[in-house]
Amino acid sequence: MDEIDDSLQAFPEIIQQNDETWMRQALRQAERALNDDEVPIGAIIIKDEQIIGKGWNQVETLKDGTAHAEIIALSAAQSHLSDWRLNECTLYVTKEPCPMCAGALMNCRIGRVVFGARDPKAGCCGGWQNLLDSNPPLNHQAPTVGGILEEDCVTLLKHFFQEARRKKKEK
Repeated sequence: MDEIDDSLQAFPEIIQQNDETWMRQALRQAERALNDDEVPIGAIIIKDEQIIGKGWNQVETLKDGTAHAEIIALSAAQSHLSDWRLNECTLYVTKEPCPMCAGALMNCRIGRVVFGARDPKAGCCGGWQNLLDSNPPLNHQAPTVGGILEEDCVTLLKHFFQEARRKKKEK
């Protein structure tokens, strides 16, 4: 973990560029959700500069309230590694994780979380709570970075909800 913290301080512009590159991949997953008429949230998990897990919201498709992008990406990454521990991995997700997803990230020992759109009402990585970064009684902490390509992530979400409201009015 110290290596991540040291690299963040020593080369912030390189980390920022990498975070933006990977967030673009998460945005591709969010676009898949949008195409499926799902809330457009996408996630990828990186280890050693490779994607080892990816997911997009599939709550409506699967009729499963737990089918969030982060949960699907976590399952894929754990399957890829044949291990539930993701200490050396980074999650990139287009919207700040909710309480359920933040809890799953903590339980999977994710190494780092990077998100796009902030969620002041339900976000648990800096919104109304930060389960991963500042809660000593919990068994795992992970650094979080928010606001990466935030405008792109927010635009996608706003577009989805504007369309949903428009469709509802037409009915």
